[in-house]
Amino acid sequence: MASPPIDRITPARDALTGLLGPEQAQARIDDWLGDAKARGEVAPIHVMLLGLRRFDTVNLAYGERAGDSALVEIAARILRFADDEFDREWIASRLGGGHFLLALNETCSRERWEWLAEALAESIAAPIGNIGELGTVRLSPRVALIRAMPSEDSGRVFDRLARTLARLDGQHGRRVLWSDGDTALAGRTAAQLEADLLSALHRDEIEILYQPQFAAADDRLIGAEALARWQHPQLGRIGAGALFGIAERVDQVAQLSHHIAMRALEGAAGWPEQLRLSLNVTPSDLALPSFADDMAAAVQDCGFAPGRLTLEIVEQSLVGDLERTARALGELVERGMRVGLDDFGAGFCNFRYLKLLPVHYLKLDRSMVEGIAEDPRDLAVFRAIVAMAKALDLEVLAEGIETEEQRALIAREGCDYYQGFLRAAPMGGAEFLALASR
Repeated sequence: MASPPIDRITPARDALTGLLGPEQAQARIDDWLGDAKARGEVAPIHVMLLGLRRFDTVNLAYGERAGDSALVEIAARILRFADDEFDREWIASRLGGGHFLLALNETCSRERWEWLAEALAESIAAPIGNIGELGTVRLSPRVALIRAMPSEDSGRVFDRLARTLARLDGQHGRRVLWSDGDTALAGRTAAQLEADLLSALHRDEIEILYQPQFAAADDRLIGAEALARWQHPQLGRIGAGALFGIAERVDQVAQLSHHIAMRALEGAAGWPEQLRLSLNVTPSDLALPSFADDMAAAVQDCGFAPGRLTLEIVEQSLVGDLERTARALGELVERGMRVGLDDFGAGFCNFRYLKLLPVHYLKLDRSMVEGIAEDPRDLAVFRAIVAMAKALDLEVLAEGIETEEQRALIAREGCDYYQGFLRAAPMGGAEFLALASR
């Protein structure tokens, strides 16, 4: 069925997922269109509407709590995907039920936008674990795409997307459709992308960027998170989430993960000794029996001190054998490394993780800090998380800090560290070294 009519949906931020509500999303798109028109330009706005096929059956079969858990996880995956692929000019919204919207105000080729929709759908279709008594559920997404015309407003864009999504219901085996009815990508197939990735690994074309991290109290640089990017010659930038999705299809996740870890560690080996490096750990990494030994060997080979390395895991990584994960991470902690729980607050966190895993800090998802300067409830939630972390002797790092007001507030509330566009965007190794020298 099509996306519900906009005027039947509450105009506030979505209470379940924390994403923008539909009216907020419409207002942002109209602002983009208006700003571009005032400059005498055409706004390069691309929008995708994602619907979950037969989502109502999850609620009917397993109850609304299970359905809500799934929706929260879907929202978290959309945010992680957008963080990986886009810079600042994007928004994510829930339009009600199993309908989500992602919009980008940035030049983007038709081929790239369609490929991104396919990559996002692939991420959404991955199993969702820890859904109450259900355990694990798989959802079937389909995505409608549009590039806003200069004469359109947001209402017209939403209407065309809803009609396109409705047309997809009758096209089994297909999950992406343009609003003009065009068929798919006249570009690279999945097999070609996989071949491209193998070649990129061979030619060392996967770029490592570093997202600087700062102490909240005094803005002291404390280290950086390593991020992987692939500048594809036809599709443009491909972020870590989509990159690992391609690697999974070609059974090269272990090779890609090892490649990224080695390049990041080699790049950080010459940093000043007080700076730390954070590396993201994938579910495939944690599933390997040799993961702890392999990581320890990589650290040693690169001449990087284990005590300066933090391994960041996301809740999605913990769907498998939690006790095995705890043992592997415990081995690395014994060798001096630290562990962070990434994207905290983006999903229904299982607090059992905090009991079983050797976690040193919580990294708060950007949705946990976006409204703290304006909304008392958002601030109350933030305070509660910080208080819980301090009671467990955990440090707190907030991501997505974009204003001085946010930075001052998190520092006042006891948050230890932060990262975000307020101080620095992700940068190359040479640029990070220059920042460290200043």
